[in-house]
Amino acid sequence: QVHLVESGGGLVQAGGSLRLSCAASGRTSSTYTIGWFRQVPGKEREFVAAITRNGGNTYYADSVKGRFTISRDNAKNTVYLQMTSLRSEDTAVYSCAAKDNSKSAASLDSYAYWGQGTQVTVSS
Repeated sequence: QVHLVESGGGLVQAGGSLRLSCAASGRTSSTYTIGWFRQVPGKEREFVAAITRNGGNTYYADSVKGRFTISRDNAKNTVYLQMTSLRSEDTAVYSCAAKDNSKSAASLDSYAYWGQGTQVTVSS
């Protein structure tokens, strides 16, 4: 069982930055691949970024590549999503999720554990 808690969301102007955190607790949480997803009301949840358990591999959606950076500190059991050059279309509820299988890091169905989410609002 892995428990995930997101933080760091808020209101920011377009072009600004935010850093989201995903704190993981539970047995061997540092061995999980962690992904970030986002959802806007009325739309499906979409993949944003993911990082493997040792941080050796990272994955990004095309829409955030070059603007967002995912990283992790296993000593703190925390994964970060640094978001820069934010746009109004980045407005969403951002959730982190954990998986320990070999399925695609970009697929929602690969993840067994989910946090509650944190709201990010980008004003134009």
